[in-house]
Amino acid sequence: MTPVPPLPDRFRGCLLACAIGDALGAPIEFLSLPHIRDRFGARGVRDFVTSADGLGSFTDDTQMTLFTADGLIRAAAPPAHDPLPFLHRAYVRWLATQREAGAPDIAPDLPGWLGLHPALQARRAPGATCLGALHAHRPGSTEAPLNNSKGCGGVMRVAPIGLACTDPSRAFGLGCAAAALTHGHPSGYLTAGVLAALISVLTQGESLDQALEHARALLRPHAGAEETLAALEAAQTLAQAGPPSPEALETLGEGWVAEEALGIAVYAVLATTTLEEALVLAVNHGGDSDSTGAIAGALVGTRDGTAAMPIRWVSRLEAQDLIEQVADDLYQATRHGTVDLERYPTDQERARFPDTGAPT
Repeated sequence: MTPVPPLPDRFRGCLLACAIGDALGAPIEFLSLPHIRDRFGARGVRDFVTSADGLGSFTDDTQMTLFTADGLIRAAAPPAHDPLPFLHRAYVRWLATQREAGAPDIAPDLPGWLGLHPALQARRAPGATCLGALHAHRPGSTEAPLNNSKGCGGVMRVAPIGLACTDPSRAFGLGCAAAALTHGHPSGYLTAGVLAALISVLTQGESLDQALEHARALLRPHAGAEETLAALEAAQTLAQAGPPSPEALETLGEGWVAEEALGIAVYAVLATTTLEEALVLAVNHGGDSDSTGAIAGALVGTRDGTAAMPIRWVSRLEAQDLIEQVADDLYQATRHGTVDLERYPTDQERARFPDTGAPT
């Protein structure tokens, strides 16, 4: 029996595998499956491919995931009653790294510790919906959406919420709210709530099937849940139907919209037995390969930890040390209330959002 990874290792596993899946899929995003096979062989991409950004480089998916962690860390000590403003401010810090004219002013802590790293300053094809929403005069919410987008830019970034929240129902609610800052369609934010809940349950050592059962129970009562419920059911049914294949995966969609991206990632993890198999399956299709790889990575990395990761991927992953440090900092902040104030200065956030007293 595979040993259960200790909790700090699950945090590292989640963020590292998220970035690995992102980096595996990024060079083949927009390529059709036949084109992928023409270039890389019948089995498709199975290792990092050098791109314009280098070998093992990730995209805005990982950047925003790390900024999600940053916001949660800053909200953790003392625990903020509502971490959501801290998350929005963290996303605005990410926006500043993208050299967007007219980005909201967050000086003098611009861009913060994460934003000083070259990999976080790089512009990696950021999603138009995220950029536009973060320029808005107010944050989006489920009650007052900014748009009707259900793109996967909301779900792909919320895995740290699941790590931070020991209560899956709280993870679900905060995941929905965090995605609704930029994505206003129910499928755009409910999928994020599901992913956060899945990660929360997986950190407790449960199986993905058990986590899905719990997440579906949280999802069902919500208006607009039909598409996400259908995507999860399709993924589970397909995983039980026979050997995994890219052709089977593509029947779930292309992953550009949130429910398809989540369904593809869930299928890739359920239909395989190892982290490597899951990520290879998750990215080799004619769709949003980096986002489906990132979401699958977050799931399988939380479940299996760092010992399951091929060393050739970990050692060549961009900013590996930074990702591990953020994972460790998130664990210390959310489980022990310890925050390194040099890396995560909170004075301005606490002055703007002083309401504290409830756990994150």
